[in-house]
Amino acid sequence: MKNTKVILANRPKGEIEDTNFDIKTEELKEIKEGEILIEIHDISLDPAIRGWMNEGTTYIKGIEIGAVVRTFSAGKIIQSKNPKFKEGDYVSGLLGAQNYCISNGEGLSHINISGSKLSHHLGILGMPGMTAYFGLLKSGEPVSGDVVYISGAAGIVGSTVGQIAKIKGCTVIGSAGSDAKCKFLLEECGFDYAINYKTEDIDQQLKKYAPNGVHIYYDNVGGPTLDIALLNLARGARVVICGAISQYNDMANIYGPKNYMKIVTARGKMNGIIVFDYVEQWPSAVKEIAEWINDGQIKVKEHTVLGLENFSKTLQMLYTGENFGKLILNIHS
Repeated sequence: MKNTKVILANRPKGEIEDTNFDIKTEELKEIKEGEILIEIHDISLDPAIRGWMNEGTTYIKGIEIGAVVRTFSAGKIIQSKNPKFKEGDYVSGLLGAQNYCISNGEGLSHINISGSKLSHHLGILGMPGMTAYFGLLKSGEPVSGDVVYISGAAGIVGSTVGQIAKIKGCTVIGSAGSDAKCKFLLEECGFDYAINYKTEDIDQQLKKYAPNGVHIYYDNVGGPTLDIALLNLARGARVVICGAISQYNDMANIYGPKNYMKIVTARGKMNGIIVFDYVEQWPSAVKEIAEWINDGQIKVKEHTVLGLENFSKTLQMLYTGENFGKLILNIHS
């Protein structure tokens, strides 16, 4: 049996390019005692991959040159010599961008796909959904009546944050890069207000929609967007730093906030969210989010692209805003 995989050929200098990757095909080894063979069906494309492609270690070691590109993926066990996993089970984890993965089972999660799509376990019920859940509830600490502003709101993390905030009784403002995405936030996700940052002035709109300030700012974008949010904080505000997708392609010259002293005058706080810190609590969060989905309180939007050969082009969509919804690469139906 042959395995096709995407490997990191070299590290990007700025924006991701096709030449950063190679696609290789090689014979699969026989699995050993304690191992399983997983046929990967869906690959999650997440902004964090760009950071993982850099050299060095942050909260997780960078991908080695020549190694399979690290991704959260989900698939079906087709061979097992591990008593904890049986053939036919579905699992997810850091399986990589490849058709098959041999694993000892460490770090894998069993998936129950009855009543849910497999891809949901890479999005709303996977790392992005957990990032939204714990980032908002643990770092943001929402209280009914709070005003919550989310940048990058039409992505899977942002849209989930907003919908959970609505469940918690908050007023929700989101910014996104097109009228269609703003319409999605208002009509499907139940946001109270949406700002098209390409055609509207974020600062003016925040002062209009949140005249008394923002209690929680959930930052997915960084850069000048973060600076604007800092100008509009309410007293006791919580700023949740989830990501800085506007800065990932030039981390050596990252834009630092000029208005950080507003944290002082607002008596606020700014926290970072690393979702792996809460991994032991993921099962209970998955259960609660699944209930919200089944109750119709949370809507899910996915953007699916077919074929492992399209990995590079699809990943680049994240940083240009071309995707609309959780970006999934389907490689086996």
